[in-house]
Amino acid sequence: MKIFAPLLAALLVAGPASTLAQERSIAPNENLVVDGIPAIPASIAEEVGPYTEFRAAGFSSWHPTKREMLVSTRFGDTNQIHHVKMPGGARRQITFFPERVQGASFQPKTGDYFVFSKDIGGNEFSQVFRYDLATGRVTLLTDGKSKNDRGPWATDGDRMVYRSTRRNGADADLYVVNPTDPHSNRMLAEVQGGGWYPSDWSPDDSQILVTEYVSANESYLWLFDASSGQKTPVTARGPEKVSVGAAVFSKDGKGLFMTTDAGAEFQRLAYHDLAAKKNTFLTDHIKWDVEDVELSDDGNTLAFVTNEDGVGVLHLLDTRT
Repeated sequence: MKIFAPLLAALLVAGPASTLAQERSIAPNENLVVDGIPAIPASIAEEVGPYTEFRAAGFSSWHPTKREMLVSTRFGDTNQIHHVKMPGGARRQITFFPERVQGASFQPKTGDYFVFSKDIGGNEFSQVFRYDLATGRVTLLTDGKSKNDRGPWATDGDRMVYRSTRRNGADADLYVVNPTDPHSNRMLAEVQGGGWYPSDWSPDDSQILVTEYVSANESYLWLFDASSGQKTPVTARGPEKVSVGAAVFSKDGKGLFMTTDAGAEFQRLAYHDLAAKKNTFLTDHIKWDVEDVELSDDGNTLAFVTNEDGVGVLHLLDTRT
């Protein structure tokens, strides 16, 4: 017993010290400043992991000519793009980046490639990339430095508009690029502030519909000439603040389907006649916010979602009647 006593004492002393030495902590990334916050042991993250890690599939894009789609799924630490080639078919992972992929959209005519966004090295400055389905090759379309956000495709599928802070690191200017040719990148228009979001192209691709977001209670619609970048207001500033949500061109390009709280407590669905500059409200009978709208390719059906007591309800509207 005397022989083992010193060894037992040494183990009792060394045990806790060894455990403390091996305890890992979670280090904040380079973009996060931590002041006065103690180190967080990695063991805590491991314990709560089962409550925070879950798997879900989010729809990204329909193929324009085939019954195929792109979905976003998180199998490991990040969301990646998967290809589903048939109803009920298996999802096949096709992007394998350490960073999260932020959605994707097929080229809208042939679907032989898609465009997606992600940052580089976790810096939160998203970039836009092209993924060629035939080869699996990935091509950077933006500058690799500033923050860039994907926008909508042109009707012809030969261009995409996006917003970027590359000019001064703050203002979200509008750019246009043909994804098959990264050198075609050009600035369309300089804007002031970071709240400019392109949402749709006119059917003839001559104009781009853009939302200027000021606050949750104030936003405006503009039309930008797709060649010159000159902008024209659609909804004007007035004494009363008005919020505009989702907006798309009608099939004939003569008007817009949009959501707005103008003159109401809720976001209503409206048709805005561009020539007459007049709104016709279509959902006065629904006393809930209309949150999203999408027009079918033939322009005959408008799908919109209402938030009814916290539940999203899908509605279909015949635009001809």
